[in-house]
Order: sequence, then structure tokens, then C-alpha cells
Amino acid sequence: MLKEFCAENYTMIPLAIGRGAKRIELCDNLAVGGTTPSTGVIEEALSYAGEKSVPIMTMIRPRGGDFVYNDIELKIMHTDLIEAKKLGTDGVVFGCLTPNGWLDEEALELLIDTAEGLQITFHMAFDAIPESRQFEAIDWLAAHGVHRILTHGGPAGTAIEENIERLKALIDYAGDRLIILPGAGISYKNAQSIADQLGVSELHGTKIVDLTDH
Repeated sequence: MLKEFCAENYTMIPLAIGRGAKRIELCDNLAVGGTTPSTGVIEEALSYAGEKSVPIMTMIRPRGGDFVYNDIELKIMHTDLIEAKKLGTDGVVFGCLTPNGWLDEEALELLIDTAEGLQITFHMAFDAIPESRQFEAIDWLAAHGVHRILTHGGPAGTAIEENIERLKALIDYAGDRLIILPGAGISYKNAQSIADQLGVSELHGTKIVDLTDH
């Protein structure tokens, strides 16, 4: 099983990799769900993780709050993505929605084009899309070359165990077109059980590996 560790800046990356993280989602400001990390942080994370052959997925998100971005915010995201790509990030993580909860197709097309050659994860903005349109969103994202969708399978604050059936439905629907990456509420304690129930080989979380002192 591939454990993707959600890292706030550089600090815990060496320990997380030492404890079994095989991919890193790199962000700042986890208190608001993660924003774009600084250039220096990206550079050092890539340097360390690269030596261990652990890919880094850099968060591209200009602020906390919703996922509806204005033109200036999109320009910021575009620039940040270009910079992360120049630094050598293995992948990027982003998500943009319209005020009515659909994918911001124009914004996403720009970011996806700019990210050519990188792995692309559509983040938990997915969970803000109405359930009735989530399958349609999977179709669109798969058709546009997105590799993964990070999702809790339900509203924030629900236990991941409550969302197993919904996650199964999303995984079945996505098939082999893209990877549904379950996250939020998954720790090293319940990871194996969740993976077994869902039949997945990738999981995401801030506690996905045991960082406690043994």
C-alpha cells in the first residue's frame, strides 16, 4: 500500500519517509486545509525526498476557504504552478470550482495544460461538488488527464467509516481511468482496514504513518 503523507512544510518529511511514507503532499497552512508552500520549502523537500525516491506533490492553492477563485487568484496559482514545475516537483494538487459547485473548466484547463508532464491530483474541492454531479466530474477530470482525485467520500467532519459505500461507488465508477485517493480521517491505525474495505492501494493523511516516539 502506498501511503501519501500530507506534510505541512519541510519539518516532518524526513521522519515521515523514515516511517514509511511513499509519497508526500506538500503544503503550508494545514489549519485551513493546505495552501501553496514557499519556494524554499519546495526546493528542500524535493532535495530530501528525491534522494529517497519519494515523489512530492505540491499544493497549488492561494488561500483557505472555498475553491471559487477570481482572476487574480488564478493568476497566482498559474505562476505558483510554473515555479513548482521549474523546481522539479513530481506533481501538483489543485481544484477550482464555480459558485454553483461545478468544476471551473476554464481555470482547470489552464492549470492542467501548464502542469503537462506532471502528476495531477484534484484535491478535496471534489467533496464540495454536489453528489449528483460527482460521477460527471470524474468523467471530465479523467478525460482531461487528471491522475487522482483526493476525496473524503462525504462532507467534512463525517467519519471516513461512514463514507465507505460512497467511496466504493466512486472507485467503481472511476475504474482504471483515474485513482480515487481516500483521505481525511485515515491514520496508521485504521489505514489497513480502510484499504481492505475499499480494495485500494493508495491512502492519504497527516497521520498515515506513525510519527510518535517509540
